Amino acid sequence: MSQPNEKTGHELNGNGSRWTGFSTTAVHGGEDRQKAHDALTDAIVCASTFSFENTQSVIDFIEQDQQRGEYGRYGNPSDMVVERKLAAIEGAEDGILFSSGMAALVTLLMAKLSAGDEIVFFDQCYHRSREFCAKYLARYGVITKQVKTGDYAAMANAVTDKTKMLVSESPTNPHLSVIDLEKFVEIGRRFKVETLIDATLATPYNLRPIAAGVDYVLHSATKYLGGHNDLLAGVVLGCRAKLEDVRSLRGVLGGVNSPHNCYLLQRGLKTFELRMQRHNENGQRVAEFLAGHPAVAKVLYPGLPDHPDHQLAVRTMRGFGGLVTFFVKDPDWQAAARVVDGCRMARIGPSLGGVETLIEQPYVMSYFKYSPADRARFGIPDNMIRLACGVENAEDIIADLDQALRG
Repeated sequence: MSQPNEKTGHELNGNGSRWTGFSTTAVHGGEDRQKAHDALTDAIVCASTFSFENTQSVIDFIEQDQQRGEYGRYGNPSDMVVERKLAAIEGAEDGILFSSGMAALVTLLMAKLSAGDEIVFFDQCYHRSREFCAKYLARYGVITKQVKTGDYAAMANAVTDKTKMLVSESPTNPHLSVIDLEKFVEIGRRFKVETLIDATLATPYNLRPIAAGVDYVLHSATKYLGGHNDLLAGVVLGCRAKLEDVRSLRGVLGGVNSPHNCYLLQRGLKTFELRMQRHNENGQRVAEFLAGHPAVAKVLYPGLPDHPDHQLAVRTMRGFGGLVTFFVKDPDWQAAARVVDGCRMARIGPSLGGVETLIEQPYVMSYFKYSPADRARFGIPDNMIRLACGVENAEDIIADLDQALRG
């Protein structure tokens, strides 16, 4: 996979105009040039029901598959424009917006899997994704196999004639392992199995899974895409034909987003490239600082030369994001807690990708009720800290961490 290109070249409107710059696509992509009431921004359409002029207009809507509102559970003009914009940014044919990233994942998998099917996961993943597959899908006869992250031979060996999907994050959360998309896609194509990458941590700015041949890309748009810690959203992107059953199931399950959230997401996307440039810069500078700090035992960040996937990351990613995972030297969980509690600017919280810096201890925040054996199996030691760098000045984030680490 080649270095991501600065130019996307997606068609942005119905008159055939094409923009090439990433920020230009983020600002104008998916939008009509002239909008309702001649407003510069798209309206928030607060309607659960959309009316028809007469019976023939209903028939035309059905027979012509018109892209207009019918009932809010099936879509709204506010989410339709955001879907087009996200597809333009990702370089995908289509995208489907959901109420959250988990709603997007659940609906995609339920649309694609049936009793007796199997999926193969790389084992480093968001714990709720793992829980849904291993616990809830299992109730309906779907088998989830987990193999060591980055072990492509093990993934290939786990595939059977019942396997329907290969699933991974890239980078993974919170270990920040980077997946070789060429190898991942090759396994899928070899066995005629569809592939899914959760690229939430990378974002479309830093990684291009669709261009690498991945079938489906998922984002928790709550994170970097929204960017301001003020909304929940999720999106699945890919080939329009392959997403038809996913969109249909969304209409049944009802995992749609609200018009107000769609407005916030659309507004956040206008500054997406600018924010990602700062997130990338801050993540790199903070990771380098932590790597040299006497109280820190280890740092996980793809931009550091000692990261196991550094060369792959340099080859396939534009930047490495704002998430930095590190381990304090004292192995006791309370030592890590003192660092988290000692931060004066960074706030304790479970999310990432917003303008504010957040910090948390995965053992406490996400794995507190897990057994020590399960935490060890999932690679969550007591002294692990996950830092989500915001867009503040890097020197202020570093100063805050330094005083907390020094106690």
